[in-house]
Amino acid sequence: MFLEAENVTVTFGRRRVLDDLSMRLQGRSTGLLGPNGAGKSTFIKALLGFVPLRRGTIRVLGHDVRRQAMHIRSLVGYMPEHESYIEGLSAVRLLRYLGELSGLSPRDAMERAHESLHYVGLGELRYRPVETYSLGNQQRVKLAQAIVHGPKILILDEPTNALDPEGRNEMLRLVRDIGEYSGSHVIMCSHILRDVEYCCESVTVLNRGRAILSGVIEELKKEDIRTYEVRVEGNRDGFERELVRHGCLTSQNTQGHLRVQLPEGYGTRYLFEIAQKAGVQLRHFHFKKDSLEDIFVSALQESERGHGYARP
Repeated sequence: MFLEAENVTVTFGRRRVLDDLSMRLQGRSTGLLGPNGAGKSTFIKALLGFVPLRRGTIRVLGHDVRRQAMHIRSLVGYMPEHESYIEGLSAVRLLRYLGELSGLSPRDAMERAHESLHYVGLGELRYRPVETYSLGNQQRVKLAQAIVHGPKILILDEPTNALDPEGRNEMLRLVRDIGEYSGSHVIMCSHILRDVEYCCESVTVLNRGRAILSGVIEELKKEDIRTYEVRVEGNRDGFERELVRHGCLTSQNTQGHLRVQLPEGYGTRYLFEIAQKAGVQLRHFHFKKDSLEDIFVSALQESERGHGYARP
């Protein structure tokens, strides 16, 4: 476990941005997901010690953020979502400067600057001022500056922003490579769920300042013989009400199909019996293996209903 948060509350005025948040991150790479305003950016600032905790504890690699924030920052590399360069500096001078700020000697910082820029594919451009780069290449510079000091934890905020399809694929390959082979733990924030699914082994979903789902992606996606994707002919609303009355969980996927989870110990016959009572015809159904998008949407729907969310 490389990061642990216990009962973390952060307030801005009277508003609770993080609300008794508890989560544990482990493994090589984790996708941090959530709608706008869920608390992702505030949590990152909190783990770096940039916003005070009203209560609770965050430990990063065993270090308490309340007492060791400066040391934690030396262990973390951060790739921000928006532009972050000093106008007039070439990429190699920028990275050398940031490497020295992170504690490297001038010689080591220059060596690491060249290595990092070659790694992200900017070796031939490294002497040009960063402001002359395309938006896609500026993204690469941001990744290079995040890894220049060899961090133990790498935080990536929307790393594929402004990239064309070829550049996006290359960025995702680099992120996945870092997570698998560098020894750094990767936290990736992205609104593009397929990017997270490609790069990360685990996922944590935040909503309204709380963690509502956490787990290994492949385990969350396992086929559940109690879960069906259903299309019906007839009174769908009445069918949904009948399902809920009989203890089923229902939600709607992104294609508008009905997702039904039967109670423990019940099978397909039970679904047909409920359909008959509701007076609808089942036109299509099959066992559902969730995509990450299905998991994310279902977690948010259950959270908004106020019931919490737990995967069987």
